[in-house]
Amino acid sequence: MRLNENTMLLGKRVVLVPYTSEHVPRYHEWMQSEELQRLTASEPLTLEQEYGMQRSWREDTDKCTFIVLDAEKWRAGPSPSEESCMTGDVNLFLTDLEDPTLGEIEVMIAEPSCRGRGLGTEAALLMMSYGVTKLGLTTFEAKIGQGNEPSIRMFQKLHFEQVAVSSVFQEVTLRLTMTEPERQWLLEKTSYVEEKPYRDELAEPH
Repeated sequence: MRLNENTMLLGKRVVLVPYTSEHVPRYHEWMQSEELQRLTASEPLTLEQEYGMQRSWREDTDKCTFIVLDAEKWRAGPSPSEESCMTGDVNLFLTDLEDPTLGEIEVMIAEPSCRGRGLGTEAALLMMSYGVTKLGLTTFEAKIGQGNEPSIRMFQKLHFEQVAVSSVFQEVTLRLTMTEPERQWLLEKTSYVEEKPYRDELAEPH
């Protein structure tokens, strides 16, 4: 999605930046992991295919993605590369043509050493706030593998409620409807977040 290609979101634990070609090699390395393939229900791609996916994420209007950087490493300086700070990604899919206010959210913390530190939770909050304020979303869904207890618990802490179970796909669907109280809660939880312009000379297509 081109809407966020110049947007950077600064949180306390994470920094969200657009997915550029600079990030592809590390991302491709992550996705060789059988565990991550299973958790994300994805097939391994070649590096060239991964560059192609990055371009489609940039161009497609129904996908919004940010790379999640570890804020502690990113702020440590002097000017660490974003690739060395990468911990995962967070995505929104706007795939329901009949309901443009519905977004499906996915969060992946790929670096094992970064799990359990609240990075996924903050990345989800920042992305939800972005979805509400910039994309006009009022409902979020998360589809998670039945065995992925940490992810299910994380979304339940973010007020999502389980609405469906698919034995075929072995996944549960959780949903959060942004009533006015939920909207106020979300905006208060993310009131500290700074939005800054993101410029990257390496962001041109591969």
